Amino acid sequence: MTAFRAFRIHEDRRDGKPVIRAGFESLALDDLSAGEVVIRVAWSDINYKDALAATGAGRILRRYPLVGGVDLSGIVESSTDARYKAGDRVLVTGCGLSETLDGGYAEFARVPGDAVIPLPEGLSLREAMSLGTAGFTAALAIHRMEHNGQTPAKGPIAVTGATGGVGSIAIDMLKGRGYRVIAISSKAEQAEYLCALGADEVLLRGDIDLATNRPLEKAQFGGAIDNVGGELLSWLCRSTDGWGNVASIGLAGGAQLSTSVMPFILRGVNLLGINSSATPREPRLAVWQRIGTDLRPRHLARVVTREVDFADLPSAFAAFIDNRNTGRTLVRIGGGE
Repeated sequence: MTAFRAFRIHEDRRDGKPVIRAGFESLALDDLSAGEVVIRVAWSDINYKDALAATGAGRILRRYPLVGGVDLSGIVESSTDARYKAGDRVLVTGCGLSETLDGGYAEFARVPGDAVIPLPEGLSLREAMSLGTAGFTAALAIHRMEHNGQTPAKGPIAVTGATGGVGSIAIDMLKGRGYRVIAISSKAEQAEYLCALGADEVLLRGDIDLATNRPLEKAQFGGAIDNVGGELLSWLCRSTDGWGNVASIGLAGGAQLSTSVMPFILRGVNLLGINSSATPREPRLAVWQRIGTDLRPRHLARVVTREVDFADLPSAFAAFIDNRNTGRTLVRIGGGE
């Protein structure tokens, strides 16, 4: 195989301190981390983690250098894993990509067979990356909540960080499942976008009083999908009705959780941690099958607010770091369906 282009992330030392350096390089297949399946990459995407890793704003990579990109979709080029053959359409999300393994920001990727997911019937390679880790995370949260007894009859579901990728797709999926959805956002100008995805109500973050010392708030929600963490997650736990589920995904608002046991022992509220990167293979397959069927978003084209060519990838990270991003950003690498 001839050399191919990849966006690679290095860690240098300057005055004894780590400095991140990232950019395009020409690589050979032997330069990539080990794996049984070689994929010609068609599409990738940008997640908040990708922006943190590429800019050095957050410590995501566990070894250097690595090709960035936690997601990819494409066509199997070759495989020593009997489950896959040349020409298969596949996707990979998480599973150590751009953390311990070379990721999807390359014209070719080499990955472990257990990380590879056959493209669900009815989804294109482009649609798979319109969803990516964000869509899988939203679906995993709903899957776990419903496994734990969540139903539309229990009341509305609050979605925080609603304009981000996970939040946007979660709103769409929840509405499709028959839930009443309350989007919580700091971006008042995006209310129309959120309602178009299926939000029944938009609650502005600035209108919420998070500074109370009450162990319980008035029960407002049947459950919640939280992408923020910190004080907002604590408030959601205090505001969720009996036997509801709060799915915890993000920590942009802080990693500390200050709460009492009251929501959990008096209302039976369940706090569910959602780790989409390290989800075992069997539930990962099950969730992707649901994404292709009963959890398939109805407004995916609306969620994709930006598409960039591979060459323009470095300039696209700033919007995520500066909290200017809405919805999903696709990266065209090989392109196609």
